[in-house]
Amino acid sequence: MSPPLVSPVRHAAPAPPAAGFLDGARRALTGTAGTPLVLLGNFEVEDEWAKGESGLPMLAGRNSAAIVNRMDEFALLLAGPDDHVVLKSAPDADYLDHLASLGVELPTVLVTDVQDPAHSVTVDALRSPRLLAALRELAARGARLLPHGQSALEDELCERTGLASALPPSPLVKSVNSKIYSRRLATELGLPLARGWECETVGAFEEAAEEAVALCVDQGRRVGVKDAYGVSGKGIAVIDDSRRLRQLVRMVARGAAKRGDDRIALVIEEWADKTTDLNYHFTVGRDGSVRFDFVKEALTENGVHKGHRFPAQLDPGHVAAVRDASARIGARLAADGFHGVVGVDAMLTRDRGLLPLLEINARNNMSTYQTSLQERFMRPGTTALARQYELSPTARVSFARLRDRLGDLLLDPATGRGLIINNFATVNAAAPADPDGRPWTGRLYGLLLAGSTTELNALDRAVAEAVRKETNPDD
Repeated sequence: MSPPLVSPVRHAAPAPPAAGFLDGARRALTGTAGTPLVLLGNFEVEDEWAKGESGLPMLAGRNSAAIVNRMDEFALLLAGPDDHVVLKSAPDADYLDHLASLGVELPTVLVTDVQDPAHSVTVDALRSPRLLAALRELAARGARLLPHGQSALEDELCERTGLASALPPSPLVKSVNSKIYSRRLATELGLPLARGWECETVGAFEEAAEEAVALCVDQGRRVGVKDAYGVSGKGIAVIDDSRRLRQLVRMVARGAAKRGDDRIALVIEEWADKTTDLNYHFTVGRDGSVRFDFVKEALTENGVHKGHRFPAQLDPGHVAAVRDASARIGARLAADGFHGVVGVDAMLTRDRGLLPLLEINARNNMSTYQTSLQERFMRPGTTALARQYELSPTARVSFARLRDRLGDLLLDPATGRGLIINNFATVNAAAPADPDGRPWTGRLYGLLLAGSTTELNALDRAVAEAVRKETNPDD
């Protein structure tokens, strides 16, 4: 039996502040704060942008793809009550009830007719006749599509439904998301950046690699070789050995020879001696305006995003530099025809220097999906941590069971302290159709709020322990 097209909607008062992030983005991207949106969480859209580009081999298991594709549920808590969200399956009913009990007004949820764990929500949507018909009706009522990022798949979805996108066409969006574009823009704007090389042919890669060996690797410094469209730790090799770098060059050259095409899209960068990863966020309007949104500390592990801590602990000089970089980068993106949400990765180095432009993510960022919750629930003096918790369940986990396990660790609206779960679908995303007692990997995403760093860290430890016990209930 196919899933329902429209899942039940649960509304609850009060509404969030009218002048929030989403309304500002809605106005900037569509011209009016009243435009209804259809949100689409097509995470790791970089995989689509990378098609036809030659870089490093990328390996991703089915479990990983299944979890990433269910990150579509993040869009549920970004959308407003008059918006629609396309999801691969209906959210857990108890999870929706829990959100409603917190006073969150939910959008209407549209569910794809089919759900293949290996496919993104856009691919499933394109194979869903009932959903496409519903989107055509929304298009006739003036709704706009707001995807995580615009690729050729979202272009096709717009063409087949008549929905206009709130973002530019995919070729332009792809071009400004290249790490090669980011480096060249930093150079053009005179922003400090790590020593590096942009490589668009095998010959350029070979020459750059030898320079990197002489200037970095042989001097005891590591380099990173990055795909122009890599994401979240994929398509990157961190190298501290000249033999390994030259081996990588030979591998790329052999692949190009086999294709009969020497074009590639790679960056080599000296690996900076960092202390803090940062992500700052701004919105470029259709009129060329640039609105600075926020800056957060980004938590990463081996290049993989793990969460955010905010407010970021930055001195006034760094905040001013980030704001200045936002304005200049945003103006340049606007001049190239881009409008939309932008996140920029940056870092502080051990000498307290700021590298303000590591790469541009001209799409929604993980930090984008935290905005509505932080606007509603963060109070003056609150400190927050957005992070993920790994699970290894052997049977499907219900939200009700997890809610009971977490108990009073969940947000108490009266005190403004506790955990808000902002994606539950990823817990069971990789579950086999017929669980046989063997564990699989699940992931729970949440936003933790506390009155101090000490309290926040204690809450984080307690949640991690509760989640561990859910995986190992006999402990």
